[in-house]
Amino acid sequence: MSSPEFSSRDPNTPGFWDERFERGFTPWDRGGVPQALQAFASAPMRTLIPGCGAAYELAWLADAGWDVTAIDFSPAAVAKGREAAGKWRDRVVEADFFAWQPLQPLDLVYERAFLCAMPRAMWPRLAQRWADLLAPGKLLAGFFFFDDQPKGPPFGIARAQLDALLTPFFTCIEDAPVSDSIPVFDGKERWMVWQRT
Repeated sequence: MSSPEFSSRDPNTPGFWDERFERGFTPWDRGGVPQALQAFASAPMRTLIPGCGAAYELAWLADAGWDVTAIDFSPAAVAKGREAAGKWRDRVVEADFFAWQPLQPLDLVYERAFLCAMPRAMWPRLAQRWADLLAPGKLLAGFFFFDDQPKGPPFGIARAQLDALLTPFFTCIEDAPVSDSIPVFDGKERWMVWQRT
């Protein structure tokens, strides 16, 4: 899919994402729930999905009995997420990840194309926020995109760089290849589970 011309070029702003959702340019959207998450999701956990986009995972987890909230700061993404969430639409919330506060402590933050959506200069702030939201023993789990292309989004990360970002707060307890990646992430992502220390 070739990239159309957009007026907004700053992924730090809701307008950047609004424009892409409104014009249907969402090459990161797989249209369903990845296999690794399905395999991981056994016992229900109180979960946050930041930068949720279409929020397919929210409906799937909520149907399985999970207490899950999905947030996005793009009104167009929230509208798409609410549409996809169906009866769980009230759990898709327009909010800034860095200001949003859970009503009860979280067990899990689910990572799906949120880190790689942010310019690299934002990553230390993001890692700190993940750590602040999770008590010791709780989990950060999801998909991490490894690539060295300078332009994005998606902004890829090197494994050593990810370790440096997260090991002050987390220990990696699972790292596995992904068998059902969509084209934009194919061969460049891993399913990882990080436990808050």
